[in-house]
Formats: sequence, structure tokens, C-alpha cells
Amino acid sequence: MTRAVKPQIPNKLFFKIGEVCELAGMEAFVLRYWETEFPTLAPQKSKTGHRVYRPKDVEMVLKIKNLLYDRGFTIAGARRQLAKGRPIEGPDRDKVLAQVRNDLRDILTLLQRKT
Repeated sequence: MTRAVKPQIPNKLFFKIGEVCELAGMEAFVLRYWETEFPTLAPQKSKTGHRVYRPKDVEMVLKIKNLLYDRGFTIAGARRQLAKGRPIEGPDRDKVLAQVRNDLRDILTLLQRKT
């Protein structure tokens, strides 16, 4: 059994839906459907209402695709698998905490703009 090669995610802050679809090798309607099925996949919206994906969103799309297409999970099974998560230890823990801190700052910025 050969493993699918994970595409290299370009070093960008944001991606349009077409770019994400091209990276993941899928149609936009599939990606939009996944957004309704997976709460962990929730891209931001631009001022014009277009979906804006961050690298972490692209990584989530690739994880979901792997679970569904490569590993044969159902949508419900993939959702449960993603919800399990794993405790993070070691040097990766610091990276995750830094990412959480940055995400919280982004959320705060968005909330301040709306008030």
C-alpha cells in the first residue's frame, strides 16, 4: 500500500477557496460541505464574505481528506477521530501554545473591529 504524498503548503497567511481546493485536489462544493460537517474546519470570512483559509485550516482539510479518502473513515468516524485529539508534549507543545496565543490575538482583533 502506497501512502499519499502530503502536499507542501505554501508559506502564506491566507488562502482562497480555489487555492485550498487545488492543494487538496478537490472541488469547492466538497470543501464547503465539509465545513458543515466538521466544526474544526471553520475558515474566516473576508469583508466581502469570501472564505479565507489560514495554514491551519489547510492542514485540517488535508487531515480530513486523509481520514476520509486514504484511511476509509466515514464522516462521523472522521469527526470522532478529530475530536479525540492527543495531549501534546515536548517541543511541539510550545509551538501549539504559541499558535493558540496567536489565534486568540486574531480573534480579539476581529472582535475589536466589530465593536
